[in-house]
Parts: sequence; structure tokens; C-alpha cells
Amino acid sequence: MRLGLFGGTFDPIHNAHLRMAEAFAAELALDEVRLVPAGRPYHRSHGPHATPAQRLAMAELAVDDYPRLAVDAREVHRPGAAYTIDTLAELRAESGPDAELWFLIGGDSLATLHTWKRWDELLHFANLAVALRPGFDPAALPAPIQPLWRARQVYDFSNRTASGTIRPLALPPVDIAATDIRLRLARGDAVDDVLPPAVLAYIRQHRLYRTI
Repeated sequence: MRLGLFGGTFDPIHNAHLRMAEAFAAELALDEVRLVPAGRPYHRSHGPHATPAQRLAMAELAVDDYPRLAVDAREVHRPGAAYTIDTLAELRAESGPDAELWFLIGGDSLATLHTWKRWDELLHFANLAVALRPGFDPAALPAPIQPLWRARQVYDFSNRTASGTIRPLALPPVDIAATDIRLRLARGDAVDDVLPPAVLAYIRQHRLYRTI
């Protein structure tokens, strides 16, 4: 099993998310990519605009026409703050030692990886795929991340061998921002070009993002 994980608030999920997930699956020849909506993101100063249940429902609607995409609801259902390390540890335990797990992050997340809970254990559970934007400069990465990026393969954290690797990916840039979509929805502007039809129908049915 070659499994990819793509986390986010998905507030709301949009077409660029889906394009990136599909490219992630194609470039790494993954059997499945699971989108993992965050329940209560610990790193944000304010919560998402839609409820966890609503963001989960929209994600499930969005992947319906994509055979290799699925939705993992565990962070939405987890009480308290959601931490990546907990999700990866659970999935590794469920899938067994032979499954190939990949966790997708962006270059901006890589730059703050050392602030994540138990960040130095992430590669014990999964490989990291880093979606790089044009102009990415590895020399600008914080000092704690530099050795990890230079190694690119197996990295030894405090004399404990990590099993995972880091691989840079040239995925299509996310040129759609959920913030802009919410503003357009609040103004009553058309958003048919950026949202899957089923997601837009759900937003209208539940009158989401009418005010920001």
C-alpha cells in the first residue's frame, strides 16, 4: 500500500486542493491520497469559519468523482487540538510497518516544521513530500531544518534512526486561496470557477461564508 496524506483546514475545499492531491498521487505513484481536514488547528489564532462537520462534509463531496482520493475524518473527531504526529502514529499502527506512507506539506510548512509537536519524530512514521513553490531557497530554511533538508534520505535524530525520507515535489502551485473564496462568497460574487459544483451547492444550502 502506497498511501499519501494531505492535511488542511479546507475552509472550503477548492479545485486547487484537488489538483494538488491528484498531482501528489501521480508523481509518487500512490494507491490513495487521503485528505485530512483539521479539527481544531492548534497553530491558528482563530478557528475555521465553517464547523469541523461542515468542512468534513464538503471534503467528502469534493472527492466523490476522484477514485484515488478519499477523506480521513479522524482529526475532526479527535477531542482537543489535532497534531500531525498523532495522526501519523495512528496511521502507521493501522497500516503496518510495510506500508509506504507519504505526508504532503508545503515549503512554508517545512520552514516552520521545527515548531510542530514532536517534529523530530515525524520521519519515524512517514516520508515527507514537500510541494515547492517557484523561487524556493533551501538556504533560507531555519537552522534546525537545514540538516534534515541536506540529508534528504535517512536522518538520525538523537541517535535514533528515522525510517522516512524527504522528497521535494514540483506540484502545480495553489493559485486559489480559501480566504479569497470566502470573500467572494460574502460579496455574492460567482465562484463556479474555483469550487466543485457539489461543494458550492452545499455552501449555498447551508448559507456558509455569507459574512466574514
